[in-house]
Amino acid sequence: MAKKKVNFEKIKEEIKKLISEITEIPIDELKDGADFTKDLGIDSMMALEMVAAIEKKYKIVVPEEDIPNIRNLKSIYEILEKKLKK
Repeated sequence: MAKKKVNFEKIKEEIKKLISEITEIPIDELKDGADFTKDLGIDSMMALEMVAAIEKKYKIVVPEEDIPNIRNLKSIYEILEKKLKK
């Protein structure tokens, strides 16, 4: 049975939309490399909320040791890419 091809461009858009809803930051202001804390003012509670929402939406578990590495959208994409390819 062939594995379902994962459309990462679609997932990136979904992630941006999700993060935008949680943080109330407009999607067009969410740049892939923008630091959540320094550039966007996202606090640790919001970051945990984002991780929880992503875990729920994609039915994955982000290991606790990976959470401090989630600094921007790029890091979320990398973690998701690794998880969804398994």
